[in-house]
Amino acid sequence: MPAVVVLGAQWGDEGKGKATDQLGARTDYVVKFNGGNNAGHTVVINGDKYALHLLPSGILSPGVVPVIGNGVVIDLEVLFQEIDALEARGVDTSKLLVSSAAHVIAPYNRTVDKVTERFLGKRRIGTTGRGIGPTYADKINRIGIRIQDLFDEKILRQKIEGALDQKNHLLVKVYNRRAITVEETLEELLRYAERLRPHVADTPLVLNDALDAGKTVVFEAGQATMLDVDHGTYPFVTSSSATAGGACTGSGVGPTRIDRVVAVAKAYTTRVGEGPFPTELFDDDGEWLRQTGGEFGTTTGRPRRCGWYDAVVVRYAARVNGLTDLVLTKMDVLTGKEKIPVAVAYEVDGRRIDEMPLDQSDFHHATPIFEYLDGWTEDISGAREFSDLPDAAQRYVLRLEEISGVRISSIGVGPGREATIVRHDLIG
Repeated sequence: MPAVVVLGAQWGDEGKGKATDQLGARTDYVVKFNGGNNAGHTVVINGDKYALHLLPSGILSPGVVPVIGNGVVIDLEVLFQEIDALEARGVDTSKLLVSSAAHVIAPYNRTVDKVTERFLGKRRIGTTGRGIGPTYADKINRIGIRIQDLFDEKILRQKIEGALDQKNHLLVKVYNRRAITVEETLEELLRYAERLRPHVADTPLVLNDALDAGKTVVFEAGQATMLDVDHGTYPFVTSSSATAGGACTGSGVGPTRIDRVVAVAKAYTTRVGEGPFPTELFDDDGEWLRQTGGEFGTTTGRPRRCGWYDAVVVRYAARVNGLTDLVLTKMDVLTGKEKIPVAVAYEVDGRRIDEMPLDQSDFHHATPIFEYLDGWTEDISGAREFSDLPDAAQRYVLRLEEISGVRISSIGVGPGREATIVRHDLIG
């Protein structure tokens, strides 16, 4: 049985949660391997909407073991708010496993995130202010707090003292904020320790044993390729590895064990926050996509920036991730357009560029070269076979497959779990 990575091919919000959820019936483990509560997945089951932030989408599938891997940064309060909300709706969360090596978002990380972003002014990155970046910075600077530290108060206190020796100088002397005390930080973190303890495990060992036993493991990315700290539109990126390589470092499973890498892409493109976006629309079409597609952030509620499908971006995602399959979502949103533009290349300083520009400046100034495909007016939300789609919709899918360089194995035609056309099995 395979190990499957599911990630985003664009700037996030592509529908990764739904894609992971669809694999749930034949999946034994679903692992979140990067990010924190700065991104959300929305899953609709029988008309009921579930918004997940820290928890893997597999938590909604009975029999699946959801795992939060070592590459994730965890806000403990948010984690248990999510758990309580799901339990109140009858969802069993008892199988959840949390890596002992995952890092904890301390209250001072949230404070630093917010004041730093405000200080940047026009140079702001567009973070969610939830402490994600500062927590990853602490991890790299080796002053971070890990889940395992919560169970040794002496070590925890020492680590908090060490971190605050630096943070308080910054907060007081640069940002004119009050100093944060060791005691208030210790109290907040220890509040959740005993409740968390039953979920903590050596998750790399668990996952490797599961693969040895022939179980199916799905690795679920937070954010997406174009927000990856190495391969995204730096510096307008997240602070972790949202590409396929991050599935290995963020879970403790080696690259030779990965069988499939599946990327999810909308039939158009969106992004949240600052940064370049070549196909972005500032006209009625952009607002139409936003309203028709419900393009508002799961975590923040922020309106998403909207634009047409960008094949250059998806080709790039196919390359850096080694994609085997593409899941196309929100095809139904495009219903009603006479012509649908698709970016097949860019123009930069009078030159045609067919692949991702070498540097960020060129990408920022890139003008999309569009190909115009025929649209359709028929309602496609009830389609369950590829042949059910109107001819124009079929041609749209086939052309996107051709210019994106990877097979389109699944097509989303509505928000529900069942509103999907499967062309190729993602697991078999």
